[in-house]
Amino acid sequence: MNKERALITGASSGIGEAFARTLAARGDDLVLVARSAGKLEALAAELTARHGVRVDVIPADLSHPDAVDGIVAELAARGIAIGTLVNNAGFGTYGDFATLDAARERDEIFVNVAAPVVLTRALLPAMLERGRGAIINVASVAAFQPVPYMATYGATKAFLLSFSEALAEEVRARGVRVVALSPGQTETAFFTGMDEARSPGRARTSEQVVATALRALERGHVVAIDGFANYLLANAARFSPRWVVARITARMFRPSVSP
Repeated sequence: MNKERALITGASSGIGEAFARTLAARGDDLVLVARSAGKLEALAAELTARHGVRVDVIPADLSHPDAVDGIVAELAARGIAIGTLVNNAGFGTYGDFATLDAARERDEIFVNVAAPVVLTRALLPAMLERGRGAIINVASVAAFQPVPYMATYGATKAFLLSFSEALAEEVRARGVRVVALSPGQTETAFFTGMDEARSPGRARTSEQVVATALRALERGHVVAIDGFANYLLANAARFSPRWVVARITARMFRPSVSP
């Protein structure tokens, strides 16, 4: 019987790719999901050659409402059981909310919220039946406070944090571990085209973020904030009035006005 695999969404770059490389290096078989079939195939071939692991690729655009159904159908057709789910795929939009593209905001909610929830719901029952499994939901330090000019992004990550904490308690005694991973500024392409939205401080690497997640999983922690500075930032926001935090964050992220 084939061993259970780790499924990683958004696996073609950034934190998702780092998860794939780290898990393959420790001998985990994988399923990689992202929009870019070419990048996934190249990564799968490299990881198989380097580490001798089995890697399946399922190209999917998680902004489509039926994308998760297609992924689950592919897993069933290939006879693949998932023991670790990494809900990593996500993106952010930046600017005055009233001027942002409405379809893009809708897609952001589908990718950041709907896809992780529906995919978790599809794969969790089998984990519970086996009495083991792990789910890592990639949230953000943005989950801990309102983020003007990234309003939808911050709200989706706050949802994912709350969802993860609640789910972790539901399954705590049933062999499945849940981690909400909250990175801050990371050396990925996430901020491409929106430099004004960068948080202050030095960016962490994707590898550091992944190490934080796996360490939290091993130690049974539910919320994993990557990096000490991000930890201080997230917790400071918890102890301040939210309207104050919103105003401070608005000053940090307000787009510059062209002359």
